Amino acid sequence: EGVKGSIGGSNELIQPGRNFTYKIELKGEIGTLWWHATSAWAAATVHGAFVISPAANEDYPFPAPTSDQTIILGQWFKQELTEGDKTIAPGRADAYTINGHPGETYGCSNDTTFEMQVDYEGLYLVRVINAAVNETMVFGVASHSFTIVGQNGAYTKRSFTNSLTLAPAQVVDVLLCANVNVGHYYITARPSSGTYITNGILRYLTTSS
Repeated sequence: EGVKGSIGGSNELIQPGRNFTYKIELKGEIGTLWWHATSAWAAATVHGAFVISPAANEDYPFPAPTSDQTIILGQWFKQELTEGDKTIAPGRADAYTINGHPGETYGCSNDTTFEMQVDYEGLYLVRVINAAVNETMVFGVASHSFTIVGQNGAYTKRSFTNSLTLAPAQVVDVLLCANVNVGHYYITARPSSGTYITNGILRYLTTSS
């Protein structure tokens, strides 16, 4: 079934087996933007991220990261969503995902658990997107804290937090410093009003020695 685009105000129907191209004009945005299909039923599964880096002659207004990682918090449904799903009620999802992986809390194998690999004392720019429709999501990494540096395609005044609470469609750019004891730590995401939780793994590749 065709899917409608949402960027630039386009509502053109993309026919099955066909391509649709449109020009996107950005004016001053920097950091991370979320793109998605127009309707709620399609936006739940048809979405992604635009990563907008500084120009070649510009620097970040914060310490330059070692690397960056985009993390999209999403939903998984046992039943196929259709165009009849004009709205998706909170708590309707059968599972929540980190970059498409539901994690081991749902009884899935390690192959379906998201893993982010880091080096000791590395500084990582993590772009967290809440793509869960009508769900506020809480995101965190065990034993680690975040420095918030951007939101929704713009830099912000730096602030510090141990976890993120993201409204639907909210994007938050944070710095994560890999400076704790070497090992692996849970990455967690859960809806603020529900009991479901999904997890991933932050895994250190190098040691403090």
